Amino acid sequence: MTTAHETYSISDLASEFDITTRTIRFYEDRGMLSPLRDGQKRIYSPADRTTLKLILRGKRIGLSLEESFEIIQLYHQSPDSRKQLNKVLQAIEKQKEIITEKKSAIQSMEKELQEVEGKIRSALNELDKTP
Repeated sequence: MTTAHETYSISDLASEFDITTRTIRFYEDRGMLSPLRDGQKRIYSPADRTTLKLILRGKRIGLSLEESFEIIQLYHQSPDSRKQLNKVLQAIEKQKEIITEKKSAIQSMEKELQEVEGKIRSALNELDKTP
């Protein structure tokens, strides 16, 4: 269980989320994570962990880093989550449209592949019949 006083190292987070420490540093460089420092050691808070979890969730559903970060910032700016939820809903609708377009393109590609495959198989059958 996570408590308010718990902290995490970069290795802890990398291991938990099955990502590289380089990925975490990338998000830091983008200003998305802000760990405390103890010399060279990074100390991540539960809020940093949650932010990382949300970034990765956004990535899995196809959001850009900018979209994910904007949504996360909305959450931190206001305890009223209506604005954040509407933003997430818009992003989801956009992703669903993109997926629908991709599915249509894949179905067209599959149909074309089947047609070409059929023609090639017919041509090979004709060649096999030739003495």
